[in-house]
Amino acid sequence: MIASRTASLIVLAVTLASATAWAQTPPSEAARGPAKVGVIEMRLQPVRRSSTVPGRAVAFEQANIRPRVGGIVTEILYTPGAELAPGTPMFRLDRTQYEAAVETARAALARAQAALPVALATLERARALEGSGSTRATVESAEAAAASARADVQSAEAALNVAETELSWTVVTSPIEGIAGVPEVSVGDLVTAGQGDALATVTRLDPIYVDMFEPSARILSIQDQIARGELKPDETLEVKLTLENGQTHASGGTLVAPSVTVSPTTGTQDIRFRFDNPDHRILPGMFLRGEVVLGTVQAYLVPQRATTLGRDGTLSAWVATTEGKAEQRRFEARGTHENAWIVTAGLSEGDRLIIDGLNGLRDGAAVEPVPVTIDAMGVVQDVKAN
Repeated sequence: MIASRTASLIVLAVTLASATAWAQTPPSEAARGPAKVGVIEMRLQPVRRSSTVPGRAVAFEQANIRPRVGGIVTEILYTPGAELAPGTPMFRLDRTQYEAAVETARAALARAQAALPVALATLERARALEGSGSTRATVESAEAAAASARADVQSAEAALNVAETELSWTVVTSPIEGIAGVPEVSVGDLVTAGQGDALATVTRLDPIYVDMFEPSARILSIQDQIARGELKPDETLEVKLTLENGQTHASGGTLVAPSVTVSPTTGTQDIRFRFDNPDHRILPGMFLRGEVVLGTVQAYLVPQRATTLGRDGTLSAWVATTEGKAEQRRFEARGTHENAWIVTAGLSEGDRLIIDGLNGLRDGAAVEPVPVTIDAMGVVQDVKAN
């Protein structure tokens, strides 16, 4: 009797344990049904392809002001930060020795000019008396003296011109239009002709150059795509500039010239653009970001939120197959357009790309595609809700 009761209790315990385990087991995927996922339909379309590259601002013109003659600085004639026109005086040097040199040169010229008529008159008399009281040697000597007198006048004129030029150089002027920097010398300092240290710097900020750095491998790839007809280039390069604070520069850039060399350290090729800079917001040395529109390509636009970037640089995304299954695709991006990747291979016309409900997806998982839309900010909405 006791054994029968014990056996009954064991059977009851096993039954209860089985019931509890069944109650705690999650429902199967089939029991849950296919997961709802938001999808958009892939359509091949012409896309403006662009490349985002770093850049650095370079002055359009910059002049280091150095003296062409030596002397003591007697006056600083400009205001730092002021905008100067070409020829604006900036420094004045002591003029004493150069004024004296001009007077000496003038005196030498006057002496040479006074001697010239005498030499010419002597030559005329010698020619008139040749054969009757003057020998041929006398005439030739007079001709040489007259030529020497003319040369003395020319030499004195040149010396006076040099002296006057050096006197004018005692006023140091700006050779270009631009913004004047702070002076590097003070009144009373001694400066020398052609010294290494600049007295000041004048920089022209409008327009301004921006050198952008593109990897040479990417440039070769772009050239190959153009040769194959995959990328249709524009007649002119369109470029937009983003400042350090994230704002877009008001004016677009104009291509000046690409560099003909590649940096051996960075593997990049410099491409120079010119931008209008009337408000002087861009300063030399500033690091910027440029977006260069390369042309038009037939491609798919894949929202970046729908993709995962692998360690090898390839992208992966999920599509909903016609059988209602999730399938992972891998592809390479050819660039970006707004918040989407530009993809030319790895997808097909009409593919339903999953952009919402991505958590927990695996290859072959049952899914229920729900058509959605996505705006420029990445916000997803059901098509029916619209």
